[in-house]
Amino acid sequence: MVKLLVVDDENEICEFLKSFFEERTYNVMVANSGEQALDVVKQEKPQVVLLDIKMPGMDGIQTLREIKTKFPKTKVIMVTAIETRDKIEECLRLGADNYITKPLSLEYLENDVREKIESTARSN
Repeated sequence: MVKLLVVDDENEICEFLKSFFEERTYNVMVANSGEQALDVVKQEKPQVVLLDIKMPGMDGIQTLREIKTKFPKTKVIMVTAIETRDKIEECLRLGADNYITKPLSLEYLENDVREKIESTARSN
């Protein structure tokens, strides 16, 4: 079963995405902070992480940097309301596999997650 981690400091977003992807038979975990996300990635090794940028404490950019340093094969999709060229370029330079802005197109997000999983399977 595919493991997916949703990281956002807003519980409603985590629960909404968890429900959405569980209906599609994903094993979904949630984290409400960058620190918690790193613990989950280390223990559970999800194939894909959906990661918000703006969070208290360790933000999404710091979290992305840590995930890509320690777990470079993990696919990370930034999912955020922040849409500045600087942030997009920084995330992509740090290894983000995509950058999707809120409000979300669930169909686009689902297709992107599926594509990341298929590309991981092909490279293994």
